[in-house]
Amino acid sequence: MKKRILAIGMIAMSLLAVSCSGDDDGPPTAVLTMQVVGLETLTNNATYEGWIIVEGNPISTGKFTSTATTQTFVVNADQLNNATSFVLSVEPPNDSDPAPSDAKLLSGNFNGTTAEVRVNSVVGDFTSVSGKFIIASPTDMITDNEQNGIWFLDPNGGMPVAGLDLPTLPQGWKYEGWVIFNNTPVSTGTFSSLSGRDDSSPFSGNEDAPEFPGEDFLNNAPSPLNFPADGDVRGKEVVISLEPDPDFDQATPFFFKPLKGTAGQQLNPSVNTLAGNGTGPFGTVTRP
Repeated sequence: MKKRILAIGMIAMSLLAVSCSGDDDGPPTAVLTMQVVGLETLTNNATYEGWIIVEGNPISTGKFTSTATTQTFVVNADQLNNATSFVLSVEPPNDSDPAPSDAKLLSGNFNGTTAEVRVNSVVGDFTSVSGKFIIASPTDMITDNEQNGIWFLDPNGGMPVAGLDLPTLPQGWKYEGWVIFNNTPVSTGTFSSLSGRDDSSPFSGNEDAPEFPGEDFLNNAPSPLNFPADGDVRGKEVVISLEPDPDFDQATPFFFKPLKGTAGQQLNPSVNTLAGNGTGPFGTVTRP
């Protein structure tokens, strides 16, 4: 009887050991290492999220807010081994969508164990961008306010053409112009087309505006500014930013600003210029 009880006990312990081993043994994992230069803290609780693409399907490597150059993610080893590319997206606040947003910022294909990830692989090539603008306020009839407007066009001897030379953006992104008044950024409006009106004109007057992105700073000034008194664009910093669409922060520019410059003192038809401000964050993603 004692031998039988002992045998039953040994069997029970063996079954328990097998059960615990099964609980502990999940799918094998591996560490994915991302080294990216140039990321900046996102505003309004937005997050970054990494994705590996396996057989055409995105699989999340996790969300994060850190801007440290090196990030690591523990992922399924088999999926990582079979991944063909890596994508970094910008996800809106309170995101619950299991798929990546349209605002994909970096991507690159794996070549062996490494993928080089860059903005130009998914958004556009900002290597040779440039911009021109004039200072004028065509949406009112008051000549004393001419210094209160900025329009991203080239007068071209009376036959205006687009003043911005920028790549066409994919879904998920738009451009936005900004003038920095006394440390307060004020939007000139978001836009996709370089030769059409932008999406809004909250500060302009009631007269017809040019068929190009731009804004007159005449009305409805955001705090602490007062238009038209504070709307003189001369000597102010001017930038064109890349913005997620839909935009989770309409009060400040997104950190990647492909064009940047300073407004001069001469009014229309004198031309001001914007210079390229870098090609955006870049880096590598490595798997074992």
